[in-house]
Amino acid sequence: MQEIFEGIYKIDNQIATINLVPGKKTANEKIIIKNNIEFRIWDPYTSKPAAAIKKGIKNFPLKKNMKILYLGFASGKTATYFSDIIGKEGIIYGVEISWDVLKDSFFACQERKNMLPILADARKPNEYKDFILEKVDVVYEDIASPDMIRILNINSKEFLKENGFAIIAIKSQCIDSTKDPKIVYRECLKELSKDFEILDKIELDPYEIAHMLVILKKK
Repeated sequence: MQEIFEGIYKIDNQIATINLVPGKKTANEKIIIKNNIEFRIWDPYTSKPAAAIKKGIKNFPLKKNMKILYLGFASGKTATYFSDIIGKEGIIYGVEISWDVLKDSFFACQERKNMLPILADARKPNEYKDFILEKVDVVYEDIASPDMIRILNINSKEFLKENGFAIIAIKSQCIDSTKDPKIVYRECLKELSKDFEILDKIELDPYEIAHMLVILKKK
């Protein structure tokens, strides 16, 4: 067993986190017990950050006690692993536009008191600014939309601390399905570099086809 980032472990060539709520499973994740500690296996085929870690990304900024704004919260499955990492003193504000998707997160959020689901449009920060009590350490975005870069920018300007971090999953086919993904990535990185320092980036194939995860720091 090896700790590869704070709160993230490699066990038998699998990525794992320590379960914040031992004895409780979020979905059908595999559980491993090591040294009387309960670990949850983080599947790279169903979670883009896990795919990036599995592929060897060198920088992953999540740490204990951090505050995270999660755009595109969906059912909260990936967020539960963030929840494990940041611990009980951290918090995740999870913004999701679809009620049908968001309601699937409620069970996990009841078990994990550091996750707050918010029904809102990530393009309209005014809709949820009253829920976010202070600036966050990380803005994470996983939204399938052509304007995903703009969404990250407006939320980072509103909510991200100075020198805070942002993480975005770029979905090239959502931005322009007629272009080679590498061209789309290059264009997105150029746009992102106006407001952020690019700390790391990695393509997610074969776990997520035509996706790239980018780690950023606010300028």
